[in-house]
Amino acid sequence: MHQWRFTGRNGHMSRQSAFSTFGSEAASMRDLTLLMTAGGVLIFVIVAALFTIAIRSRQGAIGHRGGMRLVLWAGAIVPTVVLAALLIGTLPAMRPMKADDRALVVDVSGEQFWWRVGYRAADGGAFAAANEVRIPVGRTVDFRLSAGDVIHSFWIPGLAGKVDMIPGRTNRLVARATRAGRYRGQCAEFCGLSHALMAFDVVAMEPAAFDRWLTEQRRPPPTPATLVAQRGARMFADNGCGGCHAVAGTPATGRIGPDFSHIAGRATLGAGIMPMSTANLVRFIRNAPAVKPGARMPRYTHLAPADALAIARYLETLK
Repeated sequence: MHQWRFTGRNGHMSRQSAFSTFGSEAASMRDLTLLMTAGGVLIFVIVAALFTIAIRSRQGAIGHRGGMRLVLWAGAIVPTVVLAALLIGTLPAMRPMKADDRALVVDVSGEQFWWRVGYRAADGGAFAAANEVRIPVGRTVDFRLSAGDVIHSFWIPGLAGKVDMIPGRTNRLVARATRAGRYRGQCAEFCGLSHALMAFDVVAMEPAAFDRWLTEQRRPPPTPATLVAQRGARMFADNGCGGCHAVAGTPATGRIGPDFSHIAGRATLGAGIMPMSTANLVRFIRNAPAVKPGARMPRYTHLAPADALAIARYLETLK
């Protein structure tokens, strides 16, 4: 699987690493991991030193009292101090972050092999998205996580820990980004043939930019202006694409597949597996199962390349 990296004015794509953190929740887990690693190394060194002393010392060289002191310090006092320090360091990470009254609620459902995203009316108007989540920097986000088919797992290494997504159940993950940027998430539970090709982007935006984005997302996309895009819109309808995909402001209201209302505003295609481009759109339109094995979208290899290109041009207007 490719790990695309983005740079520029709009932020960056973080590595999929739990040690490269830009969220409060992820930072606490990183610190706990480092603490536990240091504690484990210290315990190993102590045990290795004791074995060395036991092997190299002549029988009776330490003496009864010396042996008792060694057992007391090495077997009781030092382990108690080390374990107490590890416990004290663990307690803060055991307290989960709580959503406050201003928390942004985002619904995310894992599907084979993509992500259904929904923003609620309480946050300025309900609308759907897919494979990309946008959040404001510094504001708590309450992710409501579920699954539409099999068990998935929602994981954003740079922002928060992973939480399983289970059909018929809603789990929660609270996170807060401390820095604007683009962060890669991943399904962390094997869910089928293209599990490794099920990624997503979390875009943390400055609050003012996020508010503008919310306003834009609540509007339907513009009507295609060019002849080729208009032809693509007709072919989109004639080939039944609207039965699976929704486009706000049009008769396309399908919910089987990802929402396409603002697909051109996303940086990646196919749940994070390739950059958004005309060539990749055409490739996915004509033969999605070849790009993502196990995808439910049927093959449209009967489409002439010019027809697939027209549909791609139409999708590129959906911003």
